[in-house]
Amino acid sequence: MTDNFEPNKEVPKIFDMTKSKFSLNEKNTDIFSFANITFMQTENSEETIRRALSSYELGRKLRQLRLRKKVSLVDLGRHTGLSASMLSQLENGKLLPTLPTLARIAMVFDVGLEQFFSDRRHQRLFGVVRAGERMRFPERPDAPSPAYFFECLAFAAQNKGLEAYLAEFPCREPGAVQEHFHEGSEFLYIVSGSLVIRFQNEDHLLAEGDSVYFDSSEPHGYRGAAQQPSRAVVITLPPRL
Repeated sequence: MTDNFEPNKEVPKIFDMTKSKFSLNEKNTDIFSFANITFMQTENSEETIRRALSSYELGRKLRQLRLRKKVSLVDLGRHTGLSASMLSQLENGKLLPTLPTLARIAMVFDVGLEQFFSDRRHQRLFGVVRAGERMRFPERPDAPSPAYFFECLAFAAQNKGLEAYLAEFPCREPGAVQEHFHEGSEFLYIVSGSLVIRFQNEDHLLAEGDSVYFDSSEPHGYRGAAQQPSRAVVITLPPRL
């Protein structure tokens, strides 16, 4: 097995996101939580992963670190077991390194992995997500009849103070509502259709243009109330300090 990521190959497990949901914690596996949903592979998944990782500029950081330490590609290759050619491609952004590769390099230079991921000077506080770049995920990958589907609206930005999603709610019977709760607050704006939100055992019908903000640590649930799937912009926020 090679220790690099190349286009058109299966995505390594270290890049897979499993057991995902719409929330800011992992207290409840059935919550409307978009933070940890399983990333199902689509024809554009590798491009999306590459786009997300490229924002960290791993190759540039690797090159700067190597030059600062005055280590040649050949010498770095001897220490890491990687070829000079592969290291050059990593620095030039032609290949994306896996975590084991970065760990080997970090140990040679006596730095932590945060060297590659936490450079505040290069954090992206502005991130555009094009409509064609988003991927659609179900509530849970194993749900036979998902209560909702969602698309992440701000995955290109780092260190966000909120999570934003476009959610679609198929029509469901009242008994199909599954309540859940998670820390923080939640805001929904109904883009189309109508949606029933159950909050503290009371149902609230929201129509196109309506919005709602609530404490998501209280039990709540959702179901589409129109024949056509209802759509809403959903924003989740962490607890106030």
